[in-house]
Amino acid sequence: MIRIEGMNKTYRKAGQPEVRALQAVSLDIAQGECIAILGPSGSGKSTLMNMLGLLDRPDSGSYCLQDRDVSTLGDDELAALRNRTIGFVFQAFHLLPRTTALENVQLPLLYNRHGETLTLAAAKERSRQALAAVGLEDRCRHQAHELSGGQQQRVAIARALVNQPELILADEPTGNLDSQTQRDILQLFLEINRSGTTLVFITHNRDVADCARRIITLKDGCILSDDTRSSP
Repeated sequence: MIRIEGMNKTYRKAGQPEVRALQAVSLDIAQGECIAILGPSGSGKSTLMNMLGLLDRPDSGSYCLQDRDVSTLGDDELAALRNRTIGFVFQAFHLLPRTTALENVQLPLLYNRHGETLTLAAAKERSRQALAAVGLEDRCRHQAHELSGGQQQRVAIARALVNQPELILADEPTGNLDSQTQRDILQLFLEINRSGTTLVFITHNRDVADCARRIITLKDGCILSDDTRSSP
């Protein structure tokens, strides 16, 4: 599904030393894999997530997503591919606080100008189904600020699922959650992966990484190790 070869990214700010966030990174990710990208702060894992999610462009190297060289795509084409193919789950949730759970989940459908055209009723129904899949069908009309941290994370997961993406990028997906809720959320992610969706965790938490079958460890912008286990 993904092939990256020789990817480099350096950040430069006036008056500050340059930061080599990625250095000659190469990796392949197959459809349906469950992968953890593990590393401490400053290791380059967030930069790599931004590259995988088509949120940034490398200085050099290649990135092919579903056999398409994304370096040849313009901003509108990247946005369409991102919206159609990738679902994001962020540590901070990024929900609209005074908006219902159902309306938050609907947002990707409203922005899907390049994909299928849904009526408002169809968009609402698909959003309800996504909330039901994460166990929140009875919270559709609750505003985001009325939900617990675990419930907000489930809404964020439903939002990532609503466009039926082939790839989900989960950035520190349990960072704000208590231990029991963390276990529940990780179990939900693994169920999503078993349905065939490619899942990539970006984390510094070894407990989260240990849920994945494959762990890629980054340090100073380089891949330090790439280990596949017989079972997570």
